[in-house]
Amino acid sequence: MSSRDRVLAAVAGLAGIAAVAATVATPGAAASGRYQDWDDTAYRGQIEVVRSDDGPADPTVLNGTVFNDRDRDSHHDRNERGLRGVEVSNGRDVVTTDSRGRYQLPVHDNMTVFVTQPAGYQVPVDDSNVAQFHYNHLPAGSPELRYGGIEPTGPIPDAVNFPLVESRLTDDSDLNCIIAGDLQTYNITEVEYARKGAIRDLSRRDDYQGCGSLFVGDVVGDDLSLYDEVKGLTAQTNGPARFLPGNHDLDFDATTAEHSFDTFRAQLAPAYFSYDVGEAHVIALNTVRYPCTPDLDNADGLRPECNDPVNRPRYNGFIDATQMEWLRQDLAQVDRDKLIVIAGHIGLLNWADEGSAIHQVDQVREVYELLHGRKAVALAGHSHSIENLRTGDSMQGWNDLFGVDSLPFPHLTVGAIAGDWFSGRVTEDGYPTALQRDGGRPGVLTLELDDASFQERFTVTGEPDREQTQLGLNTPAYRDWFVARDAWNDNPAGAAPELGDPLVVDQADLAGGTWLTTNFFIGGTGSTVTVRLDRGRPVQAVRTQAMQGEDQLIGPEYSDPVAVAEQLVHGGSVADRTMHLWRFDLPADLAPGTHRAHVTATDVHGRRYADTLTFQVVAQR
Repeated sequence: MSSRDRVLAAVAGLAGIAAVAATVATPGAAASGRYQDWDDTAYRGQIEVVRSDDGPADPTVLNGTVFNDRDRDSHHDRNERGLRGVEVSNGRDVVTTDSRGRYQLPVHDNMTVFVTQPAGYQVPVDDSNVAQFHYNHLPAGSPELRYGGIEPTGPIPDAVNFPLVESRLTDDSDLNCIIAGDLQTYNITEVEYARKGAIRDLSRRDDYQGCGSLFVGDVVGDDLSLYDEVKGLTAQTNGPARFLPGNHDLDFDATTAEHSFDTFRAQLAPAYFSYDVGEAHVIALNTVRYPCTPDLDNADGLRPECNDPVNRPRYNGFIDATQMEWLRQDLAQVDRDKLIVIAGHIGLLNWADEGSAIHQVDQVREVYELLHGRKAVALAGHSHSIENLRTGDSMQGWNDLFGVDSLPFPHLTVGAIAGDWFSGRVTEDGYPTALQRDGGRPGVLTLELDDASFQERFTVTGEPDREQTQLGLNTPAYRDWFVARDAWNDNPAGAAPELGDPLVVDQADLAGGTWLTTNFFIGGTGSTVTVRLDRGRPVQAVRTQAMQGEDQLIGPEYSDPVAVAEQLVHGGSVADRTMHLWRFDLPADLAPGTHRAHVTATDVHGRRYADTLTFQVVAQR
């Protein structure tokens, strides 16, 4: 293998680095005896819409029943009992069903009515495994939209009934929830990348049937005609698939926010909703407002992007007043000892865009007030990064923009199935490397629920769960190359600067400051990384971003050299910053020869992951 080939193999993490060994099992492995074949047991059906020639007696009120669909035909038969105490909403008002399962809700001209699945029951899914639990009411249909929006629904029906079936799995105290960020396929080629990558992984897992999968926005990349292709992907998964909207799921030709997600609502899900599994209450929010306007979004002057919605429409992280009222009423129905899992595409706060007002949610403090005193975790996508932000973490941008001193509960940015927008080399597995903005690899997050507690785990696409770290060497030679190659990429004149073998260090590198880097994908405050060099004692590595109120630390010295060497050569974002990078200084007097670094990364839950890196010290390159 040539020196150049060794570089590419090593930096891609595909060769030159010893395989990971870990002390944990793979959740993706089949759990014998616990789960049945999903295709054989899935409850397939739809909501029941009842109409008559005369219509309802009072068209200002929607009536309906939530019932136990014992024969699974989606029709409310006389011998099928209604279910008491189940939440139903029109997107603003929240009511609970009476002793016979009946509800009444005020009618609005443009509303989505949905049921909150209670633990111990399951809503139906269609043939693509998409959960069926809502009804759109828009009498005249959407305004003319490129991707169709919502067809005219006509007058309010006589009743909208919501069928459920009993489910042991949704009431389990031990549940796995797939949280999938930014599928974001722009074309059929990228649909196939997803199919060969993360979707294939999910098709081989059976451990998430009770909770299912939640795709946290940017389901497609602007082309909403691809929703049918997405449904072809979810048909391969093993559990209910739910979706919330992202900024690439918009009807961009909508002139008001009222209709900006009409096609999403017609094809996939309400813009926001909730459901219960085990001892958790999951809230899926719409945190994208488009087009944003100067009066609502830029009253404080922090979002000038929103000042010209007619000629230059933009989006903003925002929860409107109607949705906020629904959230208040929804939470009021939830026992205070339950875990609140609150998800949105644009995160309440995140690390990658901590200094940006539009890429975080304006109403973050209002949401915190509603969740005060509750056990909670926030989930998000959007930033194409993996972020395990813990209670008490603090960044300068959060304080400057929103007056938030520190996080009141964990926030998880779940990474992206698309990684860095499906960029980089296409591997022999049939999908791109697509290393993310922080150097992490593409994948999905699993939220492991245990009663009202949780643990998070990130699974790299195509890898077992023990693959949690990426090891490299940050040397003066690498830092010089970073600057030179970055400049060359902007103005590619002459031959491109070459890095050389990233696993060979000379005496000048050691004297100038060289450290071993560990990109611990799901690492956060409370995680540790120790390094044992050759036969020496383990020494703790130092995290580069302390999360103690500082600004982001950016530049070659704070970068992941494995990711950057791949990205600067093969395209994509450049991982010149990350909140989950640890470094261990190599001794300046390290003897020439072959050395092995043994790395142990321990997450906040005490799970340990082992990795090794073998490198050479030479007198001179």
